[in-house]
Order: sequence, then structure tokens, then C-alpha cells
Amino acid sequence: MFPVVPDRALLELARTEGGPDTLALLVRDQDTRRLLLLRAVLDAAEAADRSVCTAAQKARLRADWALLTEADRAVAPAARHPGPEPGTSNSAAAAGAPVPLSGETDEPAPPDTTPPRATPARARLFHPLTGPWARSCLRGLDSGPVPVPVPVPVSEERARRLRRDLAHFSATAAVAAAGAGIPFTTRLTARAGILALPSLGALHTARSGDVPVDVSCTEGRLVLRQPDAPDVTVHLESGAGAWSGAPAWTPAHALPGLTPTAPPMPFDDLDPYRELPHGPRHGNLRTPLALDDAERKRWLQAWSGTAPALRSGGAQRLAEAVALLRCLVPLETPPDVGAGRGSCSATRREAFGALLSSTPPDPVTFAATLVHELQHAKLAALGDLVTLHRAGPEARYFAPWRADPRPYDGLLQGTYSHLAMAAFFQHRALVAGLPDRDWAWAQHARYRAQVQAALPALVGSTDLTVRGRRFVDEMAASYERMADHPAPRGHVARAQAYVESARALWTRRHASALPRPNE
Repeated sequence: MFPVVPDRALLELARTEGGPDTLALLVRDQDTRRLLLLRAVLDAAEAADRSVCTAAQKARLRADWALLTEADRAVAPAARHPGPEPGTSNSAAAAGAPVPLSGETDEPAPPDTTPPRATPARARLFHPLTGPWARSCLRGLDSGPVPVPVPVPVSEERARRLRRDLAHFSATAAVAAAGAGIPFTTRLTARAGILALPSLGALHTARSGDVPVDVSCTEGRLVLRQPDAPDVTVHLESGAGAWSGAPAWTPAHALPGLTPTAPPMPFDDLDPYRELPHGPRHGNLRTPLALDDAERKRWLQAWSGTAPALRSGGAQRLAEAVALLRCLVPLETPPDVGAGRGSCSATRREAFGALLSSTPPDPVTFAATLVHELQHAKLAALGDLVTLHRAGPEARYFAPWRADPRPYDGLLQGTYSHLAMAAFFQHRALVAGLPDRDWAWAQHARYRAQVQAALPALVGSTDLTVRGRRFVDEMAASYERMADHPAPRGHVARAQAYVESARALWTRRHASALPRPNE
């Protein structure tokens, strides 16, 4: 079903690198899992009790999926994948055809590392924020019939959320059909006065609440009709985005591609599923409702210098960003981040390819943010394919970048990203003539000292699998190779003193409460 990760790829990833084939394998596998997740939404809807998903909702979901399937096939012959048509046979898919949307085969086809066909339907389904939408749908559909004792407000809220989730899928299908040039007429529903059309923009309705909007599409033009308001005509642009002269329409935005041959980078401050879930993992990070022109200009200034900054930290850093990054989601900057080069960022496991970040203060800081967060995405994607360890969730490990004890998996994730950051800043420090070279050495020394403090617990774990042992040992070897180009002694001494101070404080706070010491 899912591909085997070759040892070569495993070791590349352990070094926080990854050649084109390795990165393509991760992307292809995540795309296949997205299609299976969407299939699970359809199956859950069909199996759901009518008190959860009505017959009308099920019929609309089937109709939306049929429209997506039509959009997947209605592409110009030159744009089609060179392999056989989707749905012909499993062997055809193994030769390079993507998993079919129509479900015409009994089993999903085995994935490969060939990039999927760039159809409008797949562009929408593989968009990172489709993942949180699908998870929300499954939570609503898998909860079973509403038991009698449940308070009415609880059941009403659950039903309202599911209605909005299914309405968003209707909008997604309409966008895919419009992008494929399929004429259609359909009724969509605005959510809290906003009809979000992914990758195109958003319509602000004249009424508040959930509002019906009739949409017709012909020849690259959408006409949006709502009660008690003038019609809004929206013109689709090539690739992504749409413009309209109506003040009720807010267009989607994109930044230029990281490289001259890369497509524009979606800059999503409109999608209703971009919000981070509440919980301790993401702290107080939240997404803004929208960005103004001044804030977009600040983003563009930082983004414009990000590719050279990535390249200065190693050629693979730019390559992995081009291969893995699919959209940017702007975050508000929490008040505790501070000024200067401070920023906040996050990734979401269910939104592979999305980077959530506050406005970058400068290109180098944002390049470092990309390096840091993309390691989390890589390691999470690898974890879907390879079991690296069988450690439990107990939080008992010291990590010098956190004040609280970490579980083994959290320690592995943090050490992995810090190892990449140490390599990134070492590469920059070795580039002659950079004005911030001394600062890069200081950053490298600090990240490397943090990795040094965490590695013994990772390497010494008895919970590692055979492949996990190879992975962690190669991480340790990468750490050791950095000694070939050491940082200046002063930076090393300060970094080690910082880590020892963090360890002493952590030990006073937590050691007595832990089941066993962490060395």
C-alpha cells in the first residue's frame, strides 16, 4: 500500500537533508494519504446515522465528489500525466498514474515518487488546509447518533459545525470545476457572512450568519448571487486568484515563487480552516482575520530575500523548501515574542506543506524559520512510513530549548530540527563576506550545544527500532562532523554555559518529580 523507505533515503533524512527522490517520496505518500482521508470522509458520511448526516447532505456530498472527479478529468491533453487514465488498473497507477478520485478500483493504487498530475481538483485536495477540513468532518461524522441526554445546545453546535464543513467541500468542488473550465450552476453557503472560495478569494455577504449564494460559472467567470445585494462577477486569473471590481470581494493573495521556475506561493489569510487548534502544543499562537497592504508589503520584503538566505545555508535548504512548501499562513505575533529578530511559527501534522508564521523581521530569520519548521514536516512524514521508536508519551526528558520535560518523540523532533539549524548557520558562517557572519557562528554554537545535550538520551534509548537506531546514529554522526569546522571558542563557551544553566534550572524544577533521572 505505502512505499518502503530505502536505507539511502533514511540516512539522507537523518542528516536533515533529502535528495529529490527522497523528498518526492515523502510528498507522494502524503498526497496518497490525503486521498485516503477524503475517501474516509465519504465513507463516514454514508455510514453516519441520519441524525448526524441527513440524506440530503449525503446526496450533496456525492454530487460534489462527482464534480471533483469531472474536474480531475477535464484537463487539456497536454496537461495530463503521461501515464494511463486514472482508475484503469492498479498496475497502471504503479507505473505513474495517481490514485483515482472516482474510486473505480477496489483498492487504492500503490504510490510512487512521480509528481501527481497538476489538475485543478488535485491542487485543491492536496492544498494543506484541506487536511484540517477533512479531520473536522471526520470528528463530526464519526461521533455517532446524538444521545438523548446530550444538551440541546451541544447537539445544535455539532450539527452546525458539520453543516459548515460540508458546505466548504461544496465550495472546494466548485473552485476545482471552475479551474478546469467546467460550466456549472450551484448553490453554496457563506459561513458567518463569508463565502470562502479556496485559492480564489472570499465574498462578504450583505447579511450575517450562514447565507445561501448562487454561483454560476462560464468561460473563466463566476457570478455570485446573494439575497438583497447586487450580483458580484469574479474573473479567474491564471494559476490562482481571482479579481472583481466589487467591494464585497476580497481576492486571494500569493507571493512570487521561491525560484524563477517555482509557481507562486499561496499566501492564505482567508481559509476558514487555517486557525490553529487550541491546546498546549501551539500555546497562544493564533491567525489574524486578514492582513492589510502594509503588512503584506513587509511579508514581500522578507520573502524576496529568503531564497538567497536559504541557499547560503546549504543548497539542499532551498531545494527542500521548493519541494515541500505549499502555502504560507500569516500569524499574529504574540506579545511575548519581542522585537528585533523575534518571530513565531508552527506546522500542523494534518496540514502537510503549510507553514504558519508571524511577519518575518528579515529574510535570514525567515529562512531559518523555514529550515526549522520543514524539518518537523519531514520527520512527521517519515514517521508515517517508518516506525523509529516505541517510546511512550511520558514527559521526562531534558531539552535545553524547553522549560518543561519532553516525551521521547518530542525530544526527537526538537533535536532533529535543532541539528538542521546548527548546520544551516554553520554553512552561513563559512560563507566569506556575510555581514552577520559572527552572529551566524553564535547561532551555530548555541544550536550545536543544545543538540549535544539531547543526543545521549536519544542514542541511549532502548525503545528505538532497528531503523530508528540507524536514523539516530546518523544524526549523531552529522553532529560529530560539524567539529571539522568549529565555531570560535568564545561562542562555544557561551553556548555551553547557557545549556548547563538551563539544565541546572530544569533539574531543580523537575528532577524530583520524574520516575527516573534523565542523563
